[in-house]
Amino acid sequence: MSPPVDGADQLCLMTVHAHPDDEASKGAGTVARAKAEGVRTVLVCCTGGEQGDILNPAMDTPEVRERLAEIRMEELAASMEIIGYDELVLLGYRDSGMPGTPANEDPRCFAVADHDEAVERLVAAIRRHRPHVLITYGDDQRGYPHPDHLRVHEISVAAFDAAGEPEAFPGAGDPWQPLKLYYTVWSKARVLAAHERFLALGLESPFGPEWLERPDQDDRITTTVDISGFVDVRPRALLAHRTQVDPESRLWFGLPPEEARTVHPYDEYVLARSLVDSDAVEDDVFAGVRERVVG
Repeated sequence: MSPPVDGADQLCLMTVHAHPDDEASKGAGTVARAKAEGVRTVLVCCTGGEQGDILNPAMDTPEVRERLAEIRMEELAASMEIIGYDELVLLGYRDSGMPGTPANEDPRCFAVADHDEAVERLVAAIRRHRPHVLITYGDDQRGYPHPDHLRVHEISVAAFDAAGEPEAFPGAGDPWQPLKLYYTVWSKARVLAAHERFLALGLESPFGPEWLERPDQDDRITTTVDISGFVDVRPRALLAHRTQVDPESRLWFGLPPEEARTVHPYDEYVLARSLVDSDAVEDDVFAGVRERVVG
């Protein structure tokens, strides 16, 4: 049983992601802003991303494929430095791969891991790092039902509820109850804003029907974080994942930077659990928490 980390009395944000590079594509601006505001930031990465496709042609070599797991850890470290994470927790599972692939059957993979064991690992991380806010994946993942993303949701919700219970996983450290749990959302509003900017500039939009017609969750969004000063963090962090991100991708880099900075400069979330009072419409994931912890 590990004791709480130094600085555990500081305001703390923990995000739970499936693979290296997810921390760059989802909520990087929120974490960077929180870090700039003096919040301690912790990343939980559940797998090593061993099954990730090499999407950058310049990196698709036998040498890289042979060292892919090691390289992905190097990429993760570079991305974390760009975003501003203070701590990394690796849950130690193997990437499960896409649905229906042989990797799903690997007994080491996250998707088939024992549920309680996986929850206990995350509970131990929560109790050691003592986050006040936990950000994870949502309950509606119809747009991208990756087995590891689905499992991230399952264990995060269970761990949020169990971490503060003395009877739950007594060997995982002293109880600690996070105060808020959020789900990340890629809003339809974001997609439409980017799509329309591409068209207005006379550029081909990467957002086809598979994006524009997919079910959205905009009506569930409770929290919109202004990341205007931190918009460049996401593309820089994505580029750190040299094997996983094609620098020529129109989706990520198709708009000129000066245009991209002004297109929907927000991260959006669904507030799933809260033990504090805050407004129904929030602009800060620490709304109601700062007053209790700092005030």
